[in-house]
Amino acid sequence: MSTQKKSNVLAIIVMILLFGMISFVTNLASPMGDVLKNQFSVANWMGTLGVFANFIAYACMGIPAGNLLQKRGYKFTALAAVAVGFTGVGVQTIAGLLSGNVAFGVYLLGAFIAGFSMCMLNIVVNPMLNKLAGGGNRGNQLLQVGGSFNSFMGTAVIFLTGIFVPSIADAQIKQVFPLMFIALAIFAVAFFVILGTNIPETERSAELKGGDNSKIGPMSFRHFVLGAIAIFIYVGVEVGIPNVLQKWLQNGGLNVESGAEGIAATVAATYWLLMFFGRLAGAALGAKVSAKAMLTSVSLIGLGLVAGAMILNPENTVNLPVFKGTEGFGMAEVPINAALLVLCGLCTSVMWGGIFNLAVEGLGRYTERASGIFMALVCGGGILPLLQNVIVDWTGSYLTSYWVIAAGLAYLLFYALVGSKNVNKDIPTE
Repeated sequence: MSTQKKSNVLAIIVMILLFGMISFVTNLASPMGDVLKNQFSVANWMGTLGVFANFIAYACMGIPAGNLLQKRGYKFTALAAVAVGFTGVGVQTIAGLLSGNVAFGVYLLGAFIAGFSMCMLNIVVNPMLNKLAGGGNRGNQLLQVGGSFNSFMGTAVIFLTGIFVPSIADAQIKQVFPLMFIALAIFAVAFFVILGTNIPETERSAELKGGDNSKIGPMSFRHFVLGAIAIFIYVGVEVGIPNVLQKWLQNGGLNVESGAEGIAATVAATYWLLMFFGRLAGAALGAKVSAKAMLTSVSLIGLGLVAGAMILNPENTVNLPVFKGTEGFGMAEVPINAALLVLCGLCTSVMWGGIFNLAVEGLGRYTERASGIFMALVCGGGILPLLQNVIVDWTGSYLTSYWVIAAGLAYLLFYALVGSKNVNKDIPTE
C-alpha cells in the first residue's frame, strides 16, 4: 500500500509537469503571432495562423491519440508525445534560420507538429490526474492543481517573450530562440523522467473486448457530447481574450506616450497570471465546491465582464497593477475595457477542469476514448481567435470581436446549469 501511494505521488508530479509543458509551448504561439505579423507584414488573421496550426492539429490527432492511449497505455503515449513535441519545436527553430515565405511556411509546419504533441499530452494528463484522484470533487481539485502549474508556465512564456522581443515592430523569429531552446531542453529531460517513472495503467483486455466493437461509446452520453462542444468553445474563449486584447492595445488601444508595446505584453501576461492564481484558488476549493457550481459562477461572472468591456467607453481609464518582468510589479494606465478583460483570467482559470470533470463523470471504461474526442475539439483554441481576428479586419473594431467570446460564455453557462446532467445512467460502463 505504501509503495503504491509513493508510485502515485511520483506519477502525479510527472503529470503536473507535463501540464506545464503543454502551456509553455502552446502559449508561445500567441506572441509569436505578433512576431509573424510584423516580420512578414501580413494581416491580423494571417498572424494568427500559428495559433490556428497549433490548435487545428488537435482536430487531426485527437481521436487517433485517444485510440493510441487505449491500446498502448499512458506511458507509451506520453513518451511518443514528448518525442513529437521535440520535433515540432525543432522545426520552428529551423524556421528562424530561413527567410521569406519559406520561413513562414516552415514555422507553421512546426506549430502544426507541436500541436500533435500538445494534443497527445493533454489526452494523457487529464484522465490520468482525474483517475489518480478517484474522480468527483477530488478529481476536479487535482485537475485544478495541474492547471495552476499550466497557467504559471503560460504566464512565464509571455513574460519571457516580452523580454526577448522588446520591439514588436522589429521582431524576428530568431529573437525567440532562447525560449525554443528551453522548450527543447524540457522535452529532452521529460522523456527520460517519464521513461524511468512507474505510471499506473488501465486494464486493457476487458475494455478492448467491449469497447472497440460496441455501438456504445462516449458519444452515447448527452452530457459528454455537450461537454465536448463546451471544451471547443472554452479553449477558444481562453485563448481569444488575451490574443485580441494584446493586439488592440498594441494598435491604438493605448496612448503612444504610455509605451504601448511594453504595456500590451504585460497586460496580456497579467491575464495569464490571474489564471494562475485562479487555479490555485480552484485547487483549494475543488474538494469542497462542485465542478457544476464552480463552472456556473465563473461563466456568469465572465459574461458580465466581457459585456462591460464591449459597452464601456475606452476613453475611461484605470490604473492596473501589472507584472513587468525584470522590473517587478508596477501600475499601468489602461482602458477600463482592458482591465475587465484581464479579470476574465480569474474566470477562465477553473473552466477546463470543471468541464472535463463534468463531461467524463460516469463514463467508466469509455473515459480514455472520450478524452481523445475531447482533445480533437480543443481546436476551438485556433478557430475562435481566428474568427475574432477576421471580424477585426472586417469591422476595424477589436472590441466588436468579443461578441464571439460573449456567445461562448453564454453556452458554458448553459452547459453548467443544464447540459452537464447525465441523463444516460442506464448505459453500462463497467
